[in-house]
Amino acid sequence: MAEIIARFKVDWPGFTLDVDVILPGTGVTAIFGRSGSGKTTLLRAIAGLERTRQGFLSFNGEVWQDAGYFRPVHKRPLGYVFQEASLFSHLSVRKNLHFGLQRCTTAEKISLDQVIELLGIGHLLERKADCLSGGERQRVAIARALAVSPRILLMDEPLSALDSARKQEILPYLERLRDELHIPILYVSHSSDEVTRLADYLVVLDSGRVTAQGPLVETMAQIDFPLCAGKDKGVVLDGIVVERDEQWHLMRVEFSGGSLWSRDRGIPLGRRVRLLVPSGGVSISLEPQKDSSILNSLPGRVETVLDGDHPGLSLVKVRVGKSALLARATKRSLAFLALEPGQTVWVQVKSASVKE
Repeated sequence: MAEIIARFKVDWPGFTLDVDVILPGTGVTAIFGRSGSGKTTLLRAIAGLERTRQGFLSFNGEVWQDAGYFRPVHKRPLGYVFQEASLFSHLSVRKNLHFGLQRCTTAEKISLDQVIELLGIGHLLERKADCLSGGERQRVAIARALAVSPRILLMDEPLSALDSARKQEILPYLERLRDELHIPILYVSHSSDEVTRLADYLVVLDSGRVTAQGPLVETMAQIDFPLCAGKDKGVVLDGIVVERDEQWHLMRVEFSGGSLWSRDRGIPLGRRVRLLVPSGGVSISLEPQKDSSILNSLPGRVETVLDGDHPGLSLVKVRVGKSALLARATKRSLAFLALEPGQTVWVQVKSASVKE
């Protein structure tokens, strides 16, 4: 099984990074946490940019660092994308990419033409790097990191220097890289929106230590999970578009537990999508509600009830088939319903948005 084993201890004045994780060697692993939590330090340690006395790193069974061995950065088959696009401003995009090609030492090469097409930069090849927009520069920086044909791609908050519009412009390209290149990506971010849209696996850091980790869908369904708080707390569901109602501009997404109607985004039938269901858009009843404006009503079983972010609120985790939903409700309402773990209920989902 492809996996990355990373054990590091870094001691700085006022801060200690102490992690011991086994990460999947496929898909996108998000390293999430607030500023100063140790995300970048962990990524730099994996890259070999942060040399630690106490460290162990293996990639798919190949040891890159242990007590007696340290593989230097330039001999690790990785690509690294920094927060700021570090391009050679006096060179054209094409020459920046060829610089990356010169560093390629692996036998299995990623097609540069494929990377150019995936990132949509073909029309930029003859431009000088200092004539690009922020979003264009970052796409070229990603392409240059991939030009070395890395076996793993490390991305350190690659969208943090961009405004909201430019972030939305780049995210679809990152999704294409995830889906088509089939190399593992470690993605550092403090943006819950980026994480829920891109990640398959999640590692949460706080004060240099791992506080939660696991597959994104399962981890976010933990009622005490810190990714989102209050009314923004919710779960992510992986599903498939199975039906379209053209009259009312809706589409139905099937997931492991049922299906939900959502606003039609023109996504083709059969396409896999990711739904974000916020706890504030989920209500609970003891019986199915027939006369309601809410289209989505699913049977479920109460698993857990915990205090919410306000003295008068609670969070309820309801198991719906193999999936879980979170509902945010007043304690008065829950007392009226007399909810208990194991009880059968109906959940009404008012809002479920496709992450795209």
